[in-house]
Amino acid sequence: METESLYKIYLEHPEVTTDSRRCPEGSMFFALKGESFDGNRFAAKALEAGCAVAVVDDPAVAVAGDARYVVVPDVLKALQDLAARHRQSFQGPVLQVTGTNGKTTTKELLAAVLSERYRVLYTQGNLNNHIGVPLTLLRLRPTDEVAIIETGANHPGEIQFLTQIVQPDYGLVTNVGRAHLEGFGSFEGVKRTKGELYDYLQAKTTARIFVNGSNSDLCGMLAERNVDPETGKCLVYGRDEEASARWLCHGRVTACDPMLRLTWQTPEGQAFSTQTQLIGDYNIDNVLAAVAVGLHFGVKGDAIHSALENYHPSLGRSEYRRTANNELIVDAYNANLTSMSAALDNFSKIQHPQKMVILGDMRELGAESEAAHQSVLEKTLCDAGLRKVWLVGENFEQAVAAAHLPEKMEVRCFKDVEAVKACLQEGKPEGWLILIKGSNGTKLFQLPEML
Repeated sequence: METESLYKIYLEHPEVTTDSRRCPEGSMFFALKGESFDGNRFAAKALEAGCAVAVVDDPAVAVAGDARYVVVPDVLKALQDLAARHRQSFQGPVLQVTGTNGKTTTKELLAAVLSERYRVLYTQGNLNNHIGVPLTLLRLRPTDEVAIIETGANHPGEIQFLTQIVQPDYGLVTNVGRAHLEGFGSFEGVKRTKGELYDYLQAKTTARIFVNGSNSDLCGMLAERNVDPETGKCLVYGRDEEASARWLCHGRVTACDPMLRLTWQTPEGQAFSTQTQLIGDYNIDNVLAAVAVGLHFGVKGDAIHSALENYHPSLGRSEYRRTANNELIVDAYNANLTSMSAALDNFSKIQHPQKMVILGDMRELGAESEAAHQSVLEKTLCDAGLRKVWLVGENFEQAVAAAHLPEKMEVRCFKDVEAVKACLQEGKPEGWLILIKGSNGTKLFQLPEML
Protein backbone atom coordinates (compact mmCIF):
# COMPACT_ATOMS: atom_id res chain seq x y z
CA MET A 1 0.00 0.00 0.00
CA GLU A 2 1.24 3.49 -0.90
CA THR A 3 1.90 5.95 1.92
CA GLU A 4 -0.79 8.31 0.67
CA SER A 5 -3.42 5.56 0.80
CA LEU A 6 -2.30 4.59 4.28
CA TYR A 7 -2.48 8.24 5.31
CA LYS A 8 -6.14 8.42 4.28
CA ILE A 9 -6.83 5.49 6.60
CA TYR A 10 -4.86 7.21 9.37
CA LEU A 11 -6.94 10.39 9.04
CA GLU A 12 -10.02 8.28 9.79
CA HIS A 13 -8.26 6.48 12.67
CA PRO A 14 -5.65 8.92 14.00
CA GLU A 15 -4.70 7.02 17.14
CA VAL A 16 -1.78 4.60 16.73
CA THR A 17 -0.60 1.72 18.90
CA THR A 18 2.14 -0.89 18.61
CA ASP A 19 1.08 -2.82 21.72
CA SER A 20 -1.76 -5.35 21.43
CA ARG A 21 -2.31 -4.95 25.19
CA ARG A 22 -3.26 -1.30 24.69
CA CYS A 23 -5.79 -0.96 21.90
CA PRO A 24 -7.95 2.16 22.11
CA GLU A 25 -11.26 1.82 20.31
CA GLY A 26 -10.91 2.69 16.63
CA SER A 27 -7.10 2.90 16.64
CA MET A 28 -4.52 1.57 14.16
CA PHE A 29 -2.28 -1.30 15.25
CA PHE A 30 1.19 -1.47 13.67
CA ALA A 31 2.62 -4.99 13.93
CA LEU A 32 6.27 -4.22 14.59
CA LYS A 33 8.88 -6.96 14.84
CA GLY A 34 11.88 -7.28 17.15
CA GLU A 35 14.55 -9.76 18.02
CA SER A 36 12.25 -11.72 20.31
CA PHE A 37 8.74 -10.87 19.10
CA ASP A 38 6.64 -10.58 15.95
CA GLY A 39 3.71 -8.19 16.11
CA ASN A 40 2.06 -9.95 13.19
CA ARG A 41 1.13 -12.76 15.55
CA PHE A 42 -0.94 -10.34 17.65
CA ALA A 43 -2.81 -8.56 14.84
CA ALA A 44 -6.02 -10.53 15.31
CA LYS A 45 -5.88 -9.96 19.06
CA ALA A 46 -5.49 -6.21 18.50
CA LEU A 47 -8.54 -6.12 16.28
CA GLU A 48 -10.56 -8.07 18.82
CA ALA A 49 -9.43 -5.64 21.54
CA GLY A 50 -10.77 -2.59 19.71
CA CYS A 51 -8.38 -1.58 16.93
CA ALA A 52 -10.07 -0.66 13.65
CA VAL A 53 -7.06 -1.48 11.47
CA ALA A 54 -4.04 -3.80 11.74
CA VAL A 55 -1.03 -2.94 9.59
CA VAL A 56 0.97 -6.13 8.99
CA ASP A 57 3.81 -7.30 6.74
CA ASP A 58 3.09 -11.03 6.93
CA PRO A 59 0.33 -11.77 4.39
CA ALA A 60 -0.33 -15.12 6.08
CA VAL A 61 -1.95 -13.45 9.10
CA ALA A 62 -4.32 -11.30 7.03
CA VAL A 63 -7.79 -12.84 6.83
CA ALA A 64 -8.99 -12.97 3.23
CA GLY A 65 -11.74 -10.46 2.58
CA ASP A 66 -11.25 -8.66 5.92
CA ALA A 67 -10.55 -5.02 5.03
CA ARG A 68 -9.31 -4.32 8.54
CA TYR A 69 -5.98 -5.92 7.63
CA VAL A 70 -3.60 -3.67 5.70
CA VAL A 71 -0.61 -5.50 4.25
CA VAL A 72 2.61 -3.54 3.64
CA PRO A 73 6.14 -4.65 2.67
CA ASP A 74 7.63 -3.46 5.98
CA VAL A 75 5.58 -2.27 8.97
CA LEU A 76 8.37 -0.20 10.54
CA LYS A 77 9.08 1.66 7.31
CA ALA A 78 5.35 2.19 6.78
CA LEU A 79 5.11 3.72 10.27
CA GLN A 80 8.08 6.01 9.60
CA ASP A 81 6.85 7.07 6.16
CA LEU A 82 3.38 7.73 7.55
CA ALA A 83 4.84 9.93 10.31
CA ALA A 84 6.89 11.92 7.79
CA ARG A 85 3.77 12.42 5.66
CA HIS A 86 1.74 13.56 8.67
CA ARG A 87 4.47 15.95 9.74
CA GLN A 88 4.18 17.65 6.31
CA SER A 89 0.56 18.52 7.11
CA PHE A 90 1.54 20.36 10.29
CA GLN A 91 1.72 24.12 9.76
CA GLY A 92 3.36 25.15 13.03
CA PRO A 93 7.10 25.29 13.79
CA VAL A 94 8.89 22.02 14.58
CA LEU A 95 11.95 22.12 16.85
CA GLN A 96 14.28 19.11 16.94
CA VAL A 97 16.50 18.56 19.98
CA THR A 98 19.49 16.24 20.20
CA GLY A 99 22.78 16.04 22.09
CA THR A 100 24.85 13.76 24.28
CA ASN A 101 23.63 14.98 27.66
CA GLY A 102 20.66 17.01 28.78
CA LYS A 103 18.42 16.61 25.74
CA THR A 104 15.44 15.22 27.68
CA THR A 105 15.72 17.85 30.43
CA THR A 106 16.10 20.56 27.79
CA LYS A 107 13.11 19.24 25.85
CA GLU A 108 10.96 19.32 28.99
CA LEU A 109 12.14 22.83 29.89
CA LEU A 110 11.35 23.99 26.35
CA ALA A 111 7.87 22.50 26.62
CA ALA A 112 7.28 24.15 29.99
CA VAL A 113 8.32 27.56 28.67
CA LEU A 114 6.51 27.41 25.32
CA SER A 115 3.36 26.10 26.99
CA GLU A 116 3.04 29.52 28.62
CA ARG A 117 1.85 30.80 25.24
CA TYR A 118 1.24 27.87 22.87
CA ARG A 119 -0.36 24.44 22.68
CA VAL A 120 2.73 22.26 22.53
CA LEU A 121 3.18 18.68 21.35
CA TYR A 122 6.45 17.22 22.68
CA THR A 123 8.20 13.90 23.05
CA GLN A 124 6.98 11.97 26.09
CA GLY A 125 9.67 10.38 28.25
CA ASN A 126 12.59 9.30 26.09
CA LEU A 127 10.71 8.08 23.00
CA ASN A 128 13.48 9.49 20.84
CA ASN A 129 14.47 6.62 18.53
CA HIS A 130 13.38 5.22 15.15
CA ILE A 131 10.08 4.06 16.65
CA GLY A 132 9.44 6.72 19.29
CA VAL A 133 9.94 9.66 16.93
CA PRO A 134 7.31 8.47 14.41
CA LEU A 135 4.87 7.68 17.22
CA THR A 136 5.36 11.18 18.61
CA LEU A 137 4.77 12.86 15.25
CA LEU A 138 1.62 10.82 14.73
CA ARG A 139 0.23 12.40 17.92
CA LEU A 140 0.18 15.82 16.21
CA ARG A 141 -3.32 17.29 16.00
CA PRO A 142 -4.68 20.39 14.24
CA THR A 143 -5.00 22.11 17.61
CA ASP A 144 -1.24 21.86 18.29
CA GLU A 145 0.73 25.03 17.58
CA VAL A 146 4.36 23.98 18.22
CA ALA A 147 6.11 20.60 18.16
CA ILE A 148 9.27 19.70 20.10
CA ILE A 149 10.80 16.42 18.97
CA GLU A 150 13.69 14.81 20.86
CA THR A 151 16.03 12.57 18.86
CA GLY A 152 18.70 10.25 20.23
CA ALA A 153 21.41 8.22 18.55
CA ASN A 154 23.98 5.54 19.30
CA HIS A 155 25.44 5.00 15.84
CA PRO A 156 26.44 7.12 12.80
CA GLY A 157 23.70 8.21 10.44
CA GLU A 158 20.89 7.90 12.98
CA ILE A 159 20.32 11.63 13.46
CA GLN A 160 20.34 12.13 9.70
CA PHE A 161 17.69 9.42 9.33
CA LEU A 162 15.47 10.79 12.10
CA THR A 163 15.85 14.35 10.84
CA GLN A 164 14.45 13.31 7.47
CA ILE A 165 11.33 12.16 9.31
CA VAL A 166 11.08 15.18 11.64
CA GLN A 167 11.85 17.79 8.94
CA PRO A 168 12.58 20.46 11.57
CA ASP A 169 12.29 24.20 11.14
CA TYR A 170 14.56 24.75 14.15
CA GLY A 171 17.26 22.62 15.70
CA LEU A 172 19.18 22.55 18.97
CA VAL A 173 22.15 20.39 19.93
CA THR A 174 22.58 20.55 23.71
CA ASN A 175 26.23 19.41 23.70
CA VAL A 176 28.52 16.63 22.52
CA GLY A 177 30.33 14.24 24.87
CA ARG A 178 31.94 10.84 25.16
CA ALA A 179 28.93 8.53 25.08
CA HIS A 180 27.94 5.44 23.04
CA LEU A 181 31.52 5.22 21.79
CA GLU A 182 31.03 1.56 20.92
CA GLY A 183 28.60 2.68 18.24
CA PHE A 184 30.20 5.98 17.22
CA GLY A 185 33.80 4.73 17.33
CA SER A 186 35.24 7.96 18.72
CA PHE A 187 34.40 11.41 20.03
CA GLU A 188 34.79 12.70 16.47
CA GLY A 189 32.15 10.17 15.47
CA VAL A 190 29.82 11.61 18.11
CA LYS A 191 30.31 15.12 16.73
CA ARG A 192 29.75 14.01 13.14
CA THR A 193 26.50 12.27 14.05
CA LYS A 194 25.05 15.07 16.18
CA GLY A 195 26.20 17.47 13.46
CA GLU A 196 23.90 15.73 11.00
CA LEU A 197 21.15 17.95 12.40
CA TYR A 198 23.24 21.01 11.52
CA ASP A 199 23.72 19.63 8.00
CA TYR A 200 19.97 19.46 7.45
CA LEU A 201 19.30 22.90 8.92
CA GLN A 202 22.10 24.47 6.92
CA ALA A 203 20.63 23.10 3.69
CA LYS A 204 17.09 24.26 4.54
CA THR A 205 17.06 27.96 3.75
CA THR A 206 14.29 28.93 6.14
CA ALA A 207 15.56 26.83 9.08
CA ARG A 208 17.29 28.33 12.12
CA ILE A 209 19.80 26.91 14.60
CA PHE A 210 19.72 27.54 18.34
CA VAL A 211 23.31 27.29 19.54
CA ASN A 212 25.11 27.61 22.85
CA GLY A 213 27.73 30.23 22.02
CA SER A 214 29.70 29.24 25.13
CA ASN A 215 30.24 25.69 23.86
CA SER A 216 33.42 25.54 21.79
CA ASP A 217 32.61 22.10 20.39
CA LEU A 218 29.26 23.24 18.99
CA CYS A 219 30.70 26.48 17.61
CA GLY A 220 33.51 24.46 16.05
CA MET A 221 31.03 22.08 14.43
CA LEU A 222 29.24 25.06 12.89
CA ALA A 223 32.53 26.56 11.72
CA GLU A 224 33.33 23.30 9.92
CA ARG A 225 30.09 23.83 8.01
CA ASN A 226 30.95 27.48 7.29
CA VAL A 227 28.18 28.68 9.59
CA ASP A 228 29.02 31.71 11.71
CA PRO A 229 27.05 31.75 15.00
CA GLU A 230 26.97 35.54 14.77
CA THR A 231 24.98 35.45 11.51
CA GLY A 232 21.21 35.41 11.05
CA LYS A 233 21.14 31.63 10.60
CA CYS A 234 21.86 31.14 14.29
CA LEU A 235 19.99 32.09 17.44
CA VAL A 236 22.62 32.26 20.16
CA TYR A 237 22.51 31.93 23.95
CA GLY A 238 25.17 31.19 26.55
CA ARG A 239 27.02 32.25 29.65
CA ASP A 240 27.88 35.80 30.61
CA GLU A 241 31.61 35.43 30.02
CA GLU A 242 31.28 35.03 26.24
CA ALA A 243 28.10 37.02 25.63
CA SER A 244 27.77 39.42 22.74
CA ALA A 245 25.14 42.08 22.13
CA ARG A 246 23.18 40.03 19.58
CA TRP A 247 22.70 36.95 21.76
CA LEU A 248 19.10 36.14 22.65
CA CYS A 249 20.05 35.75 26.30
CA HIS A 250 22.97 35.08 28.58
CA GLY A 251 23.29 34.14 32.25
CA ARG A 252 25.40 32.86 35.09
CA VAL A 253 25.10 30.58 38.10
CA THR A 254 24.58 32.45 41.36
CA ALA A 255 24.01 29.45 43.65
CA CYS A 256 23.78 25.68 43.55
CA ASP A 257 23.42 24.27 47.05
CA PRO A 258 21.88 22.03 45.99
CA MET A 259 19.35 23.66 43.62
CA LEU A 260 20.52 25.74 40.69
CA ARG A 261 19.87 29.46 40.88
CA LEU A 262 20.86 31.71 38.02
CA THR A 263 20.52 35.23 36.73
CA TRP A 264 19.79 35.78 33.07
CA GLN A 265 19.36 38.76 30.85
CA THR A 266 17.66 39.58 27.55
CA PRO A 267 19.24 41.71 24.79
CA GLU A 268 17.09 44.62 25.97
CA GLY A 269 18.68 44.40 29.41
CA GLN A 270 15.72 42.89 31.24
CA ALA A 271 17.17 40.73 34.04
CA PHE A 272 15.77 37.87 36.09
CA SER A 273 16.98 35.84 39.06
CA THR A 274 15.48 32.37 38.73
CA GLN A 275 15.45 29.65 41.39
CA THR A 276 15.09 26.29 39.67
CA GLN A 277 14.37 22.87 41.11
CA LEU A 278 17.24 21.33 39.16
CA ILE A 279 20.35 19.86 40.75
CA GLY A 280 23.65 20.72 39.11
CA ASP A 281 25.26 23.92 37.86
CA TYR A 282 25.73 22.17 34.49
CA ASN A 283 21.97 22.57 33.99
CA ILE A 284 22.46 26.28 33.34
CA ASP A 285 23.01 25.48 29.66
CA ASN A 286 19.71 23.59 29.48
CA VAL A 287 17.88 26.43 31.23
CA LEU A 288 19.39 29.11 29.01
CA ALA A 289 18.38 27.09 25.94
CA ALA A 290 14.78 27.19 27.15
CA VAL A 291 15.04 30.93 27.81
CA ALA A 292 16.40 31.55 24.30
CA VAL A 293 13.71 29.48 22.61
CA GLY A 294 11.00 31.13 24.68
CA LEU A 295 12.20 34.63 23.87
CA HIS A 296 12.44 33.86 20.15
CA PHE A 297 8.87 32.60 20.11
CA GLY A 298 7.57 35.65 21.93
CA VAL A 299 7.09 34.29 25.45
CA LYS A 300 7.39 37.15 27.94
CA GLY A 301 10.33 37.18 30.32
CA ASP A 302 8.22 36.92 33.46
CA ALA A 303 6.33 33.93 32.01
CA ILE A 304 9.63 32.20 31.20
CA HIS A 305 10.87 32.90 34.73
CA SER A 306 7.69 31.43 36.22
CA ALA A 307 7.79 28.32 34.01
CA LEU A 308 11.40 27.61 34.95
CA GLU A 309 10.78 28.02 38.67
CA ASN A 310 7.76 25.71 38.56
CA TYR A 311 9.38 22.95 36.51
CA HIS A 312 9.89 19.71 38.45
CA PRO A 313 12.49 17.29 37.04
CA SER A 314 11.45 13.68 36.70
CA LEU A 315 12.62 10.34 35.32
CA GLY A 316 15.67 10.26 37.61
CA ARG A 317 17.34 13.24 35.96
CA SER A 318 18.91 15.86 38.26
CA GLU A 319 16.24 15.06 40.81
CA TYR A 320 16.40 15.96 44.51
CA ARG A 321 14.56 13.73 46.98
CA ARG A 322 14.38 13.88 50.76
CA THR A 323 13.54 10.57 52.42
CA ALA A 324 13.00 9.68 56.07
CA ASN A 325 16.69 8.78 56.32
CA ASN A 326 18.70 10.73 53.74
CA GLU A 327 18.84 13.42 51.08
CA LEU A 328 19.22 12.04 47.57
CA ILE A 329 20.41 13.43 44.27
CA VAL A 330 19.07 10.97 41.72
CA ASP A 331 20.66 11.11 38.28
CA ALA A 332 20.44 7.43 37.45
CA TYR A 333 18.96 7.45 33.99
CA ASN A 334 22.21 7.66 32.04
CA ALA A 335 25.94 8.12 32.48
CA ASN A 336 29.06 8.74 30.43
CA LEU A 337 32.38 10.33 31.25
CA THR A 338 31.14 13.85 30.50
CA SER A 339 27.96 13.66 32.58
CA MET A 340 29.59 11.65 35.40
CA SER A 341 32.40 14.17 35.75
CA ALA A 342 29.94 17.08 35.73
CA ALA A 343 27.75 15.45 38.37
CA LEU A 344 30.69 14.74 40.67
CA ASP A 345 32.15 18.21 40.14
CA ASN A 346 28.82 19.77 41.12
CA PHE A 347 28.50 17.39 44.09
CA SER A 348 31.90 18.50 45.37
CA LYS A 349 30.62 22.09 45.64
CA ILE A 350 27.65 21.22 47.83
CA GLN A 351 28.24 21.75 51.54
CA HIS A 352 27.18 18.79 53.69
CA PRO A 353 28.91 17.02 56.61
CA GLN A 354 28.27 13.51 55.25
CA LYS A 355 28.50 13.00 51.53
CA MET A 356 28.24 9.62 49.83
CA VAL A 357 28.02 8.43 46.21
CA ILE A 358 26.61 5.29 44.65
CA LEU A 359 28.04 5.11 41.14
CA GLY A 360 27.14 2.56 38.49
CA ASP A 361 29.18 1.52 35.47
CA MET A 362 29.21 3.77 32.42
CA ARG A 363 28.09 1.58 29.53
CA GLU A 364 28.81 1.57 25.79
CA LEU A 365 32.18 3.34 25.99
CA GLY A 366 34.03 0.75 23.92
CA ALA A 367 37.81 0.93 23.95
CA GLU A 368 37.72 4.04 26.16
CA SER A 369 35.81 2.32 28.97
CA GLU A 370 38.81 1.39 31.14
CA ALA A 371 40.38 4.84 30.89
CA ALA A 372 37.04 6.55 31.55
CA HIS A 373 36.32 4.63 34.75
CA GLN A 374 39.90 5.16 35.89
CA SER A 375 39.53 8.89 35.22
CA VAL A 376 36.37 9.12 37.31
CA LEU A 377 38.07 7.43 40.24
CA GLU A 378 41.39 9.25 40.22
CA LYS A 379 40.64 12.69 38.77
CA THR A 380 37.10 13.39 39.87
CA LEU A 381 36.17 11.19 42.79
CA CYS A 382 39.18 12.14 44.89
CA ASP A 383 38.28 15.84 44.64
CA ALA A 384 34.66 15.46 45.66
CA GLY A 385 35.17 15.49 49.45
CA LEU A 386 33.56 12.10 49.95
CA ARG A 387 33.65 9.79 52.93
CA LYS A 388 31.72 6.86 51.54
CA VAL A 389 31.81 5.46 47.98
CA TRP A 390 29.82 2.52 46.64
CA LEU A 391 30.69 1.34 43.15
CA VAL A 392 28.40 -0.94 41.16
CA GLY A 393 29.53 -3.07 38.23
CA GLU A 394 32.55 -4.85 36.79
CA ASN A 395 34.09 -1.79 35.15
CA PHE A 396 34.38 0.18 38.37
CA GLU A 397 35.53 -2.91 40.27
CA GLN A 398 38.42 -3.37 37.84
CA ALA A 399 39.27 0.33 37.98
CA VAL A 400 39.43 0.31 41.80
CA ALA A 401 42.08 -2.39 41.74
CA ALA A 402 44.43 -0.07 39.86
CA ALA A 403 43.39 3.23 41.44
CA HIS A 404 45.11 5.21 44.18
CA LEU A 405 42.30 6.37 46.45
CA PRO A 406 42.59 8.24 49.77
CA GLU A 407 42.75 5.93 52.77
CA LYS A 408 40.09 7.97 54.58
CA MET A 409 37.61 7.18 51.80
CA GLU A 410 35.50 4.09 52.50
CA VAL A 411 35.10 2.28 49.16
CA ARG A 412 32.89 -0.74 48.54
CA CYS A 413 32.33 -2.60 45.29
CA PHE A 414 29.16 -4.43 44.33
CA LYS A 415 28.62 -6.83 41.43
CA ASP A 416 25.22 -5.36 40.56
CA VAL A 417 22.24 -3.47 41.96
CA GLU A 418 20.86 -6.64 43.56
CA ALA A 419 23.98 -6.85 45.71
CA VAL A 420 23.46 -3.24 46.78
CA LYS A 421 19.81 -3.92 47.64
CA ALA A 422 20.83 -6.94 49.73
CA CYS A 423 23.29 -4.75 51.63
CA LEU A 424 20.64 -2.08 52.26
CA GLN A 425 18.25 -4.66 53.64
CA GLU A 426 20.84 -5.46 56.31
CA GLY A 427 21.29 -1.81 57.21
CA LYS A 428 20.93 1.50 55.40
CA PRO A 429 22.96 4.71 55.78
CA GLU A 430 21.25 7.52 57.66
CA GLY A 431 21.86 11.26 57.64
CA TRP A 432 23.75 11.33 54.35
CA LEU A 433 23.58 13.39 51.18
CA ILE A 434 23.82 10.68 48.51
CA LEU A 435 24.47 11.08 44.78
CA ILE A 436 23.13 8.15 42.74
CA LYS A 437 24.58 8.16 39.22
CA GLY A 438 25.01 5.42 36.62
CA SER A 439 23.98 4.14 33.21
CA ASN A 440 20.38 3.02 32.97
CA GLY A 441 21.49 -0.60 32.51
CA THR A 442 22.90 -0.67 36.04
CA LYS A 443 19.34 -0.10 37.35
CA LEU A 444 20.38 2.22 40.16
CA PHE A 445 16.98 3.88 39.78
CA GLN A 446 15.70 1.02 41.96
CA LEU A 447 17.64 2.27 44.98
CA PRO A 448 15.98 5.54 46.10
CA GLU A 449 12.97 3.74 47.58
CA MET A 450 15.34 1.80 49.85
CA LEU A 451 17.33 4.80 51.05
